Amino acid sequence: MQKDASPHGFRPGFQHFATQAIHEGQEPEQWSSRAVVPPISLGFEYSRSGNPTRNCLEKAVAALDGAKYSMAFASGLAATVTISHLLKAGDQIICMDDVYGGTNRYFREVASKIGLKISFVDCSKSKLLEAAITPATKLVWIETPTNPKLKIIDIEACAQAVHKHGDIILVVDNTFMSAYFQRPLALGADICMHSATKYMNGHSDVVMGLVSVNSESLHNKLRFLQNSLGAVPSPLDCFLCNRGLKTLQVRMEKHFKNGMAVAQFLESNPWVEKVIYPGLPSHPQHELAKRQCTGCTGMISFYIKGTLQHAETFLKNLKLFTLAESLGGFESLAELPAIMTHASVPKNERDILGISDTLIRLSVGLEDEKDLLEDLDQALKAAHSPSGSHN
Repeated sequence: MQKDASPHGFRPGFQHFATQAIHEGQEPEQWSSRAVVPPISLGFEYSRSGNPTRNCLEKAVAALDGAKYSMAFASGLAATVTISHLLKAGDQIICMDDVYGGTNRYFREVASKIGLKISFVDCSKSKLLEAAITPATKLVWIETPTNPKLKIIDIEACAQAVHKHGDIILVVDNTFMSAYFQRPLALGADICMHSATKYMNGHSDVVMGLVSVNSESLHNKLRFLQNSLGAVPSPLDCFLCNRGLKTLQVRMEKHFKNGMAVAQFLESNPWVEKVIYPGLPSHPQHELAKRQCTGCTGMISFYIKGTLQHAETFLKNLKLFTLAESLGGFESLAELPAIMTHASVPKNERDILGISDTLIRLSVGLEDEKDLLEDLDQALKAAHSPSGSHN
């Protein structure tokens, strides 16, 4: 169920979200101490196979994803690897061409060497996705919004295209949206995956992956692989992520507010060539974003006018935005994908995707809106200062 419409014309938010985030799986009665805050437990008879603190987290995440089951992993990539083990040598994975650099690197340089066939396709165009499907296709992997170009992919259209071919699994990496702004399973996806290192935990102190499903068969297979492969998170990380979920709703609403303010500021700035933010009417898939999501996060990409030197000068002059590769925390971050998060993507492919030396990605945090805008303003002015030595 959903509640009243969210800001800026997006679809209504999910009812009871904050209540579920605080209470689902957290019952004091499950502990002999009747602790209100689930304690850090080192496990049952064998912690890799199960852990009371992990169970609390997984129950809460399942509720927030609108899922029957959820599983926690040691990282987002650990979750990706585990999902890939559902397949066998000779099977094909179709992956969105614009994805997190680590996902691209894993599929291209690791999974391809163990017999999996990898095809990178622009899945924002359903006809291209359908044309890429073969009898060997067993899994389709998409991100929406994509990283770093923030394309919005129609999950329902992808699900329809994929599922008419039978047993193909559709995975949606929901890291950039979080469970608060998007529920892929309700839109037809088979697996919803998060790098919980980002928004779901929200405090830049945990590395973790989360996977949610509704299918009992898929859950049983993934639960077996979770134990067999052993890429599980520590009890402490589960405790921290579980704690982070309690403020997910209020954090995401603030990220949306700050993100929109920053996007609007950048779009009106003379030193900015183009802003990519799904919350802006100028985004080519803005209407799809409003139909599919309940809001937007703090992820913004933009092209600064000039050259690589202008981009580097801008980044060096930022004071509140820290130069770093992560995202989704309470603090604001900035990075240059071409030489940071997506450096492992071959240059010719970066060129095709539009990941140029002047594309900057921001993760807008929870600081005061006025301070963020002032920081961006002074850094843009410094980048284009007449005293600078730009070519």
